[in-house]
Amino acid sequence: MISDYRKGIHYKLYFTELEKIMNLLENGSKNYHEAKKKIIGEDIKTVQFGWPIGMPLVRKVDVNLWEVRSKIDNRISRVIFTVYGEFIVLIHGFIKKSQKIPIKDLKLAKKRLSNLRGNL
Repeated sequence: MISDYRKGIHYKLYFTELEKIMNLLENGSKNYHEAKKKIIGEDIKTVQFGWPIGMPLVRKVDVNLWEVRSKIDNRISRVIFTVYGEFIVLIHGFIKKSQKIPIKDLKLAKKRLSNLRGNL
């Protein structure tokens, strides 16, 4: 069972493709400020210690997939995750430029979720 979550427990974080996630969130810029990464990290930490929570920080995007929504300047970063037992697994990150999640990003997250299920 992929989504087995209970209020009041502290979830462990597991990252898939962490380097790729951070590169996507940096949007290729070497000058991406540490403060902006800290905002994303704090939002992920809020989810880690407060799950399950909802809008405006977290939104369900598909079966067993949610997104952490972090506002950074005039952009919004997204980190897609799933919950498995006592783990919150971060599987994809990107900067969102429109209201809808780009199809390619959702497909990639679903593929990584499928791969994760196959490895468990």
